[in-house]
Amino acid sequence: MDDLESEFNLKVVLVSFKQCLNEKEEVLLEYYLAGWRGLVRFLNSLGTIFSFISKDVVTKLQIMDQLRSGPQQEHYSSLQAMVAYEVGNQLVDLERRSRHPDSGCRTVLRLHRALRWLQLFLEGVRTSPEDARTSVLCTDSYNASLAAYHPWIIRRAVTVAFCALPTRKVFLESMNVGSSKQAVEMLDEALPFIERVYNISQKLYAEHALLDLP
Repeated sequence: MDDLESEFNLKVVLVSFKQCLNEKEEVLLEYYLAGWRGLVRFLNSLGTIFSFISKDVVTKLQIMDQLRSGPQQEHYSSLQAMVAYEVGNQLVDLERRSRHPDSGCRTVLRLHRALRWLQLFLEGVRTSPEDARTSVLCTDSYNASLAAYHPWIIRRAVTVAFCALPTRKVFLESMNVGSSKQAVEMLDEALPFIERVYNISQKLYAEHALLDLP
């Protein structure tokens, strides 16, 4: 079975993001991308609701796999090494996509933005009451993150699709770690690691003025 089609389990994502940072707090791309593969399985487990995001993420993962197995692979061990290499060698299109349309910096930036949406959404699910509507939580998280980068027609279609999300209880049970209570406990453990990775990545991109790459 394809790695991105196997059954989702939140524990796998937790382990990947736990391993994502080394002692220097560098973001190790091997585990960052592994975490994202787990998140893709999660999105796919919910049906076609998130296909607009999961398909794009899969494309981005394929680009990163090519870079990490290519002739310059030694520069793609960590996010910090990649940024230093690509920025230092002018391999990033800063104002418009032209010579380097699929740079690692641009590709990870798209994953980084999507990670913020998922982080906010899962945090909302974790802290919400039992009768909370996941569609509202998801829409609020999307509007606070990814929506700013999508045209109106995509935003409209996405928010309509979110209405098909299951109840909070069913949603939590889809994480395959037991009851909804156990899923909340697992989110308690997983989300701080995801947030830490996001914050370190955000700071790195801000320091190099890479947050608005075309």
